[in-house]
Amino acid sequence: MGRVSGRFARREPLAHARDLVAGLVAPLERKNCWMIAEHAGHASPHGLQHLLGRAVWDADGVRDDVREYVLDHLADPGAVLVIDETGDLKKGTATVGVQRQYTGTAGRIENAQVAVYLTYAAPGGHAFIDRALYLPKSWCDDAGRRRRAGVPDYVRFATKPALAAGMIERAVTAGTPAS
Repeated sequence: MGRVSGRFARREPLAHARDLVAGLVAPLERKNCWMIAEHAGHASPHGLQHLLGRAVWDADGVRDDVREYVLDHLADPGAVLVIDETGDLKKGTATVGVQRQYTGTAGRIENAQVAVYLTYAAPGGHAFIDRALYLPKSWCDDAGRRRRAGVPDYVRFATKPALAAGMIERAVTAGTPAS
């Protein structure tokens, strides 16, 4: 957490980020804000939810710091960059990007939020080094829905392959060694 601490405007979001990461790697049956908050000893998930939705922090800077950390430990010219998408099944429609869409998680069309991930896979191990939320065209075309969900104006529709290409370009530009 010391490596990313400068990416947070206040110490409380940094503490919540620490608790969130600890919860994500803990052997919890379900990993949502309620379960992680309970695991961390919080009375409610509000702090974790604030971190994820409203707190001021540099998520892209944290991504870059994580990539540097991974490369400090796993860098190998024979490594490969692996792209995959995953969906999180959702019940409502307010979460950014949620709609009925195909997700391999369920193996069918479901109400889901889909993201594309870039993993660095080297002989010494593997780790996520980038991510991009897939925002369906229906979301991109609905200004009111975007505003209510807090989607920035600069976000435009991009296919999953375009999101993947952007992540690969960022990794290569940052000097990520891979074959």
